[in-house]
Amino acid sequence: MPSIPRSAAVAAVVASALAAGLLAGSSSAAADAENADAAVRIHDIQGTTRTSPLVGRQVADVEGIVIGVRTYGSSRGFWIQDPQADADPATSEGLFVFTSSTPTVATGDAVKVSGTVGEFVPGGLNSGNQSITQISKPAITVVSSGNALPAPVTITARSVPSAYAPEGDPAAGNSINALPLRPRAYALDYYESLEGSNVRIGTSRVVGATDPYSELWVTVKPWENPTVRGGARYGSYTSQNTGRLQIQSLVPVAQQPFPKANVGDVLSGQTEGPLDFNQFGGYTLTARTLGTVQDRGLERESARQERRGELSVATYNVENLDPSDPQEKFDALAAAVVDNLATPDIIALEEIQDNTGAKNDGVVAADQTVRKFTEAIVAAGGPAYDFRSVDPEDNKDGGQPGGNIRQVFLFNPERVSFTDRAGGTATAATAVVREKGRAALTLSPGRVDPANAAWENSRKPLAGEFVFRGRTVFVIANHFGSKGGDEGLTSHHQPPARSSEAQRLLQAQTVNVFVKDILKAQRNADVVVLGDINDFEFSETTKALTAGGALYPAIKSLPRAERYSYVYQGNSQVLDQILTSPSIDDFSYDSVHINAEFADQNSDHDPQVLRFRP
Repeated sequence: MPSIPRSAAVAAVVASALAAGLLAGSSSAAADAENADAAVRIHDIQGTTRTSPLVGRQVADVEGIVIGVRTYGSSRGFWIQDPQADADPATSEGLFVFTSSTPTVATGDAVKVSGTVGEFVPGGLNSGNQSITQISKPAITVVSSGNALPAPVTITARSVPSAYAPEGDPAAGNSINALPLRPRAYALDYYESLEGSNVRIGTSRVVGATDPYSELWVTVKPWENPTVRGGARYGSYTSQNTGRLQIQSLVPVAQQPFPKANVGDVLSGQTEGPLDFNQFGGYTLTARTLGTVQDRGLERESARQERRGELSVATYNVENLDPSDPQEKFDALAAAVVDNLATPDIIALEEIQDNTGAKNDGVVAADQTVRKFTEAIVAAGGPAYDFRSVDPEDNKDGGQPGGNIRQVFLFNPERVSFTDRAGGTATAATAVVREKGRAALTLSPGRVDPANAAWENSRKPLAGEFVFRGRTVFVIANHFGSKGGDEGLTSHHQPPARSSEAQRLLQAQTVNVFVKDILKAQRNADVVVLGDINDFEFSETTKALTAGGALYPAIKSLPRAERYSYVYQGNSQVLDQILTSPSIDDFSYDSVHINAEFADQNSDHDPQVLRFRP
């Protein structure tokens, strides 16, 4: 899902976490030790809601067994667990101790910890994330070593409730923080009741491939909204897939490489360790003991070649492609066009960067980027694609600063022709006119309503006229605003705030009006709207695109278990779409799964291909 690059987010968190991520407590070491609460146990600190009843208080000699130690990253510390649990299932018996530097304790140590109780919010207070109850500025006494660890709670399909989260309290801005935990009723409450505790999962299916940050996703509910290839489909705002868990390792990668897994593989055996919470996925099993990945042989899909009389149109987000990328990336993307997409007649590319990439030097042209790509396609055995695009204004379309991402049309001139109408610029709007009883664009290629506030700091739609076997086809390539800034599914606001939707809704309405202008000029015009819509097939964005019957989301022609183009936090979901005007009522559609489900990716998106007879 296009959003703030994770590396940049990590840097921001490291820089601001201590200042912005504390509800209370971690910077409050002023209280006198003699005023510390004595004889407090971990479950007293955790309490029966998401935030501690003792937040901001000094506590002394809190006893526990060390169940895990984190020696790397910006959140170094260790987890302790009280082996003498109380009878309340809502109170966790585990707790994180934030040391900031590398801890000197070892797993199995019995310790007494004194310090300040706080609530740390990964990602900062404005992220909407839930908080982690912790002790900071600790004084630690090791009482003994080599102790048996408290028995893990086994997380199973039966133990995780089917309901995801309670509705937030309207009086508290829809927050669930102060609501009493009901671990037998809601999945998020169940996981929260185990925060910091020793947990275990058995053999589980992988639903999110290993990523560059050495983490993967599994589900303990294999029947929950499965895709045909082993994922977990996100098909509505109430289909959060409660069985998903992120898996990380407590062992640094330098000491033990993290296993590489694809969607549909199986993490077999026992995976055990403390249950953490982080900003990049919520509840996370930080494994002391990691299961073994069983390769289930997931293969990359290939679309069929178009049949006689069919026009093939594709969309592909090539993830910030620029000439400085390794030739191997160009070659792999080109091979995908030839071998997996069967050389579509027209391809709308998203995230083509300018000729100097993310270097912020005023360059906006991208001809070198595109030529390097089209030459790689020829080298892979494909056709000599021609291309059309409109260069954006410098740093006005979002994405990486200096990168100037834009949409580009590739087309095979042996199969289809492009109707050029000069004058298209970054700020000039193409319009629809009626010529000889048919619709036509005033500028081709041209941008759709680029001055509209809907496109502020976002990519403007690229419209073009193509001719196939004497029939005009209008193609509008899009890259709507990203989901950056939206709260995660594990937010303490329920339902989570999705602030980015407002801009995409306006963008969709603008494109819908433009399509209706074409159809008003020519009722039976063939119009294809496609690209990285950055929103789901059930979203208000898609509803606005299709309003008045102007367009149909072709991905809905697929069985539900095949409707996805992206995998995010273990949810297989739709972001990339192709939508068709009413005249295109007989077509075949493929979401070609070659990237999103795999640890080795050439892009994080799966391309889409539509075939029809104009």
